[in-house]
Amino acid sequence: MSDVEIVCEKSFSSVDNVIINRFVEFQQALIDKNEDKLNEIILDDYELVHMSGKKQSKSEFIGEVMDGTLNYFKSEISEPTILWDDDENASMIADVTLTAKVYGINGKWTLNTVASFVKINDTWYFGKWDN
Repeated sequence: MSDVEIVCEKSFSSVDNVIINRFVEFQQALIDKNEDKLNEIILDDYELVHMSGKKQSKSEFIGEVMDGTLNYFKSEISEPTILWDDDENASMIADVTLTAKVYGINGKWTLNTVASFVKINDTWYFGKWDN
């Protein structure tokens, strides 16, 4: 059972679906606190830009997920759009509504998300989450 839902009327090409599914995998790994999966999906030079403007590296972000500072319960991805720079660089733009407990505050936040992906050796990795 997935705690991640895609809300969308349009259909996607198979290559667009690969990017969307990778983001879904990432979101589910956050919810499950699956450190191995997060380390597999996220590039080492990953950067998260919180809605407050705070920036976090991969290790800082995963550390806060694992220690319970950041707790994710549900994710709803609305109307994702994939933009291609070339065959190995893509971005997903979507509104992502997260039900979470973040820094001690329970809530439901909708993030205007730009998620950047890079293809390395035929595998897509998550490079940046700007919201």
